[in-house]
Order: sequence, then C-alpha cells, then structure tokens
Amino acid sequence: MDLSRRRKVSSHVETSSMNDIMFFLMLFFLIVSTMVNPNVIKLMLPNARSGKQAVKQPITISVDGQGQYFLDRTPVTAATLETTLAQRVAGLEQPTAVLRVDASLNVQKLVDILEIGNRLKIKMVMATQAQQK
Repeated sequence: MDLSRRRKVSSHVETSSMNDIMFFLMLFFLIVSTMVNPNVIKLMLPNARSGKQAVKQPITISVDGQGQYFLDRTPVTAATLETTLAQRVAGLEQPTAVLRVDASLNVQKLVDILEIGNRLKIKMVMATQAQQK
C-alpha cells in the first residue's frame, strides 16, 4: 500500500516583474502630467542671445480712474484712439504698446484697447504693479 502523499499543484502567479511595470507606468504619468498644463500663458520673451533690443520704443496707452485715455501722456478720446494709434505705428516694423489701465476700471475698457491693437497688429503688453509683502 502506497501511503505517500501526492504533491499538490501550486496555483501561484509570479508578480515580481509587476513592480517594475507599475513603477514605469507611474513615472510615465508623472512626467506627462507635468508637461500638460491647460493654464499656460504664452509670453513673447526677448531672445537673450541676440544683440538687438526686443522693444525699441514702446507706445504707452494709459487709462486713468475716470476713463480718460492717454497715448504717451497725450490725452485722446475713445473715438480717436484707433486713428491716432494707427498714425503713430505707421512705418514701424514691430509695433509694441504698453497698457497701463487703472485697477478700479472694468475689464471692458481693457478689452476695447486689446481689440484695437489686434486690428492694427500691435503687440500688447499689460503693465502691472508687484504686490507689497
């Protein structure tokens, strides 16, 4: 009589390589998630290697708290702003304007100026003030 026990078949699955796979997947998703940013603001930065200046003479467009427009410290009306600005940028290769809008005004004044700049193909830069700590 044979009393020896039979060897049981093991149903064990080897998962040692699963750690490597999970590590590489985690690393891939971390790298990809840092590259994809939906809140990116595209800025035109000057090239540091070039010797020429990016903005030679920017035009300053200011709007004070009462809604009065100024073009390089010269008062203009909202109706004549576009024509005066078009005359000022005529002949310039890459016209650039610095916008200085009072913080108390609504956004519509800023949007109106940006639309004028877009029609005249002017690069617009918004001037801001750093927060005091």
